[in-house]
Amino acid sequence: MTELDVRPQATDHGDGAPADGIRTKGLSGNSVGLLGSAVIGVSTVAPVYCLTSTLGSTAGEVGVQMPAVFLAGFLPMLLVAFAYRELNRAMPDCGTSFTWTVKAFGPKVGWMCGWGLVIATIIVLSNLAGVATSYFWLLAGEITGSSAVAALDDNKAVHIGTCLALIAIATVISYRGMTATKGVQYALVALQLVVLAVFVAMAFGKAGSADFTTSMDFSWSWLNPFAVQSFAAFTAGLSLSIFMYWGWDACLTANEETTGSDRTPGRAALVAMVVLVGSYLATGVAAQMVVGSGDQGLGLANPETSDNVFAALAGPIMGPGLGVLLFVAVLASAAASLQTTFIPVARTVLAMSTYEALPASYARVHERFRTPGRATVTAGVATGVFYTLMTLVSEHVLVDTIYALGLMICFYYALTAFACAWYFRAELRRSGRDLLFKGLFPVVGGLLLAAVFGKTLADMWDPAYGSGSSVFGVGSVFVIGVGLLALGLVIMFVMRWKSPAFFRGEILTKSTPALVAES
Repeated sequence: MTELDVRPQATDHGDGAPADGIRTKGLSGNSVGLLGSAVIGVSTVAPVYCLTSTLGSTAGEVGVQMPAVFLAGFLPMLLVAFAYRELNRAMPDCGTSFTWTVKAFGPKVGWMCGWGLVIATIIVLSNLAGVATSYFWLLAGEITGSSAVAALDDNKAVHIGTCLALIAIATVISYRGMTATKGVQYALVALQLVVLAVFVAMAFGKAGSADFTTSMDFSWSWLNPFAVQSFAAFTAGLSLSIFMYWGWDACLTANEETTGSDRTPGRAALVAMVVLVGSYLATGVAAQMVVGSGDQGLGLANPETSDNVFAALAGPIMGPGLGVLLFVAVLASAAASLQTTFIPVARTVLAMSTYEALPASYARVHERFRTPGRATVTAGVATGVFYTLMTLVSEHVLVDTIYALGLMICFYYALTAFACAWYFRAELRRSGRDLLFKGLFPVVGGLLLAAVFGKTLADMWDPAYGSGSSVFGVGSVFVIGVGLLALGLVIMFVMRWKSPAFFRGEILTKSTPALVAES
């Protein structure tokens, strides 16, 4: 494996002078356009997987207001997306949240923000690999008509072996660069959206028929979030909804490999968000119209099927022939996201190493593929080890780790939103546009996510949250979530001792656009 170390280089913004500490990474530039970037954003979110795993849970929390909660979850994400767009225009760096929060708040806050993104992504990767494995054997059972084949997923050795194989395949594709990634993603995302559109059309067509006794007539009140029965139910549903949008920022972490790196990724993120909210609303409304949101029969909130809604609805709505396509779409969704989710973690680690916040070896890129090879392989190994250990120790621990994911997501998204307003604070009075998109929208989005962070943290203290297990009377989800953030602090202090220059602000300097212009 041939790799290059590109740490000393700095980004030239056209005037011959480096941009205040921003360094190039040696990645393959102009590999992705607007469409490819948007596809990466949609793929990382895994819309079909998110829908099958959260439609029922959300309906169980908020009833018929499920579409309204999807809209409510979209709002903070949209506002944060504006922050990402503005920061990317000023600093198109693959470190995204890490780099931007360092520039706004300094090295310590920036390091922890980068850690939040990395650990959240490792958790998601392990979860996606497990889901892809389960659907692989479920689909194999459907195709062969053998319940014994489907039951192989219950064999722990077979499950872990298949999971590690899928992680290895995804790692190899990501290792080979954005061109290989883009080609695979076009096919997998197209498959997801086409099958989802067929499901929605058939659900609308069968709503109200005699075969579906729990069908409901559409009501505009479904889109009213204020009609949710309680604030606790609303926040629980909102947490699920926010998870459904996580990952759209992957297209930003590929900014140094994108044509028009300062503008295209931000536009792609907004395109991805629109596609996602449209898909979620159409599917949510269609599913609720055809089977209702009750907890009996095919109702979305039925506890026996709510964790995998499409498995229950595929046959009744699409028939035995087309229904198999829904299983294929869920598998494609998880597999596609597994592969693209390597993009943000590998490039964040690359950036942190380039700026000497992590060991120098992770700053190397492959000479031929122009990818962060070592960071990608390390992410794959870490994912495999993490999932294997969690599965062998206890399934409860694995479930609680996934529940703790929401804490990490809100943590680094909120920090990035606040970083936007603080970094551009000198420009907020320059125009109404700057005030809205660089100040007000990011701050409101950050506050909303910070509120969800605080509420989730309080709820996690209760042992009933998640799997129901506890450590000395404290909910294990709280212990895992706070423990993972605390682990980041420990690693940060070790790196502070090994790489003092970064933490003294000598490598990537804290600044604002106004201060840069004056220097």
